[in-house]
Amino acid sequence: MEKRCMDSKVKGVSTGTTILAAIFDGGVVIGSDSRASIGGEYVSSKTINKVIQVHDRIFCCMAGSLADAQAVIKAARFQLSFHSVQMESPPQVIAAASVLKELCYQNKDELQAGFITAGWDRKKGPQVYVVALGGMLVNQPVTIGGSGSTYIHGYVDAKYKPNMNKEECLQFATNALALAMGRDNVSGGVAHLVVITETGVEHVVVPGNKLPKFHDE
Repeated sequence: MEKRCMDSKVKGVSTGTTILAAIFDGGVVIGSDSRASIGGEYVSSKTINKVIQVHDRIFCCMAGSLADAQAVIKAARFQLSFHSVQMESPPQVIAAASVLKELCYQNKDELQAGFITAGWDRKKGPQVYVVALGGMLVNQPVTIGGSGSTYIHGYVDAKYKPNMNKEECLQFATNALALAMGRDNVSGGVAHLVVITETGVEHVVVPGNKLPKFHDE
């Protein structure tokens, strides 16, 4: 028991997690589970909200080291607020993703953090970007990440449709998170989902006992 505590301190708290984002007709859904783990083996918290608002209509999900990801998001928020004042308009989603990318790339030897950035802006509408470990930036209509994503690639490939309406996309995201949380030992808790459209932002929380069931647990 004593050795386990020492190992946990060395490994630190991670978001050992399932995160996703998907574009639908007119908006985007971004979501995650609510667990944090130590060393990818022990659940240290069941109540972490990994869907973080970085500007009015821009959110990101974090994966990797929780402390590293929170530090990057704090710096990104500051830069985007300053950028918004300079430009006298809200930042574009690509600007937020680029700030996260630069912070990750400039500190790639010290940080273990990756992000999914999603949002809506007047120039390009709904968008999803992936900032991988090390700072690679990729634009995709749907993406998944974290330890739980290993179990749901087939589901996402088969079920995602680009022109889904809001309700269909919410159900798709909820099902994907539920499937991952049912299989991944460090994904679980509740599903945090955010719907972002031109008209505003909607937060949806699905408790663990309300998530869809696809197999006997």
